[in-house]
Amino acid sequence: MKIALFIPCYIDQFYPKVGVATLELLQKYGCEVDFPLNQTCCGQPMANSGCEKDACTTAKLFVENFKKYDFIVAPSASCVYFVKKHFNILEQTEDVVKVRKNTYDLSEFLVDILKITKVDKKFPFKVGLHTSCHGQRGMRMSQSSEINLPDYSKQRQLLLMVEGLELIELDRKDECCGFGGTFCVAEEAVSAKMGKDRVADHQRHGAQVLTGGDVSCLMHLEGIIRRQNTDIKVLHLAEILN
Repeated sequence: MKIALFIPCYIDQFYPKVGVATLELLQKYGCEVDFPLNQTCCGQPMANSGCEKDACTTAKLFVENFKKYDFIVAPSASCVYFVKKHFNILEQTEDVVKVRKNTYDLSEFLVDILKITKVDKKFPFKVGLHTSCHGQRGMRMSQSSEINLPDYSKQRQLLLMVEGLELIELDRKDECCGFGGTFCVAEEAVSAKMGKDRVADHQRHGAQVLTGGDVSCLMHLEGIIRRQNTDIKVLHLAEILN
C-alpha cells in the first residue's frame, strides 16, 4: 500500500508531536508512509466561514498532492470528514472521487483497514475519551447518540487494547466540547461554557488523562484545563497508542 500522511494546519503549527506519533504508529504496523511536502489546508475553515471559492482552491491542491496514493491517513476526523463529505464542491473527476474514497481518520484506518487486534503499549492511567462531533456523527466512528444503540466506538476499541489503561465512563459521552471551529470565536461564551462542562465530566470520574482523535477539540479543552489549573493531562489518541 502507498500511504500518505495528511497533517492538518493546527497540528502542523501547534501540535507537531501528534503528527510524529501518527507517523511512528503507522510505521510500527508495517506501513510505508510518505509525507507530501506541498500539502496545505484541506479548505474546511474557509468553507465553514462561507468562503467556498477559497475552499475550492485548497481542495484542488489537496487532490493534486494526494491523488497517487492508495490511502491518505490523518489524525483528525474533522478534516477527513471535510474531504470525504464536502469535496463535492469540486467537479467529480476520477482523481477527486479516488481521494474522497481513500481518505481515512487514523482510528478508522487502524480498525477497518489494518484491522489491528493488539497494541504493544502500557499506559497505567485513568483515561477519559472525548469523541468529536465530526468523528461521531459525521464519520460514524461511534454511536451518534447515547440513546442510539448498539453501543460502539472505534477509538474506545483501540484504547481498550492498551495494557493498564482504565477507560472511565462519562455522564455525557456524546456531548460536544463547544469548539466548533469558528463557532468558538463567534460564540465564545457558549463555547467556553460547553468546554467547562466537558472538563467537569472528566473530573467527576477521576480522569488523569483526557484523550480524543481531534486536536481541535483537545486544544479547546486543554485551554480550559490550563486556565482552571486542573490536574488533567491532554494527549491525542495517537500519542497514547504510540
